Amino acid sequence: TSDLAIQLDGNKCVRCMRCVEVCNQLHGIGALRIDNIGTSAGVCVNQADKWIDSNLCVRCGQCIMVCPTGALMARDNVEQARELLEDEEVITVVQFAPAVRATLGDAFGLLPGTNVEKRIITGLKMMGANYILDTNFSADMVIMEEGTELLGRLNDPQAKLPMFTSCCPAWINYVEQHIPELLDHISSTRSPQAVMGSMVKTWFAEKIGKDSSKIRMISIMPCTAKKVEAARPQLAKDGVPDTDLVLTVRELARLFQSRGIDLKTIPDGEFDTPFMSQGTGAAVIFGKSGGVAEAAARTLYHVLTAGEVNSIPFHAAKNPHAFKEAELELGGKTLRIGVVYGLANAREVARQVLDGTSSYDFIEVMTCPGGCVNGGGTFRKRGKYLNFTEQRFEALEKADENCVYRQSHNNPMVQQAYREFFGEPNSHKAHKLLHTTYDNRKKEPAVPSIREVWQKIKLG
Repeated sequence: TSDLAIQLDGNKCVRCMRCVEVCNQLHGIGALRIDNIGTSAGVCVNQADKWIDSNLCVRCGQCIMVCPTGALMARDNVEQARELLEDEEVITVVQFAPAVRATLGDAFGLLPGTNVEKRIITGLKMMGANYILDTNFSADMVIMEEGTELLGRLNDPQAKLPMFTSCCPAWINYVEQHIPELLDHISSTRSPQAVMGSMVKTWFAEKIGKDSSKIRMISIMPCTAKKVEAARPQLAKDGVPDTDLVLTVRELARLFQSRGIDLKTIPDGEFDTPFMSQGTGAAVIFGKSGGVAEAAARTLYHVLTAGEVNSIPFHAAKNPHAFKEAELELGGKTLRIGVVYGLANAREVARQVLDGTSSYDFIEVMTCPGGCVNGGGTFRKRGKYLNFTEQRFEALEKADENCVYRQSHNNPMVQQAYREFFGEPNSHKAHKLLHTTYDNRKKEPAVPSIREVWQKIKLG
């Protein structure tokens, strides 16, 4: 397959149906099916001859997480990453997402949920990275942009509400491919990966005095769909992608292991860049379900009350398709926030929005169960689908509590970025570089031929 995110080796498939089930039950998509019968049976993509042509699959990678044989795998970009890191003609800039620090240690025999942030820095420097940036910084930028956008919608009677988050690329794929009538409800703010890529090729390039054509951006993500996101034409400048290469957590582990780098034995490192390497507690919890909503609420609370809060009181959702929810009285207004994961749940919440029965103003959606800590590019324990979710949550929550700054608007580097480069959130320049657009990519299923119908009848 030539798909950017997922590869299928039919020779390894044992027809266990786990991938088909997770695609149907967790997400309600039905992108996979078992074709044919007997010894000729095998997994294939629904309504497409090749994976790359599938308009059902959102590239979340959850099928990979349940595959017991490795028949389904993320596209491997380890060799390309090694070549970039060793190329002395380019400047390699690497970012890594919040969830990576709580999941990578699993590959090296560390206790589940061990925060390996500082050892990731050391390992990347040993591999030859010129600059290492924390995606937590760009997550804080996302909160500034997305929060300002939400406030604008709340104050505009013509604006589409509720507003959905835009951080999860599989969710964006789902809306574009399955329910494009919801597109006007999606925040136009780019994901943290895309915000960082854009800023590296602009503001960061200016700060280090280098031409952006000499910079290569490598992104370490817990997500297979991020590989597809990086290739979106909206996230490129003059046809050149802002993010040049995406590795999953599993790929980063293989990259380290290929050079004998063991996280159990290497020392801690420190970010050595004077900007774009500091995130807040609000940013680090982006890696878990509810984290984006929590982070946004902390900054909205400040904007509307001039006060500061370190946590928002979420409770179990009354909506059976939501994970949790919160109601905040802010500046004389009630802000209703919902948190959802799993696309089957998101689909039902979307239907409520479209038929006018939703009570939320702001809805966070993450495709993977529990959020990015269980992304399609992370590790799982053999024989189990979900891995150490509680320990990973605890690692991110502890990192949040230990941060000097707990709210995105208090990040000094974020303040510097607006002061020196963007002016203010949602400015013209910020909209050009930190926001995006979406496409209606829904395709109606082709009408089956008489021969196809007859074959189905014969197969029963």
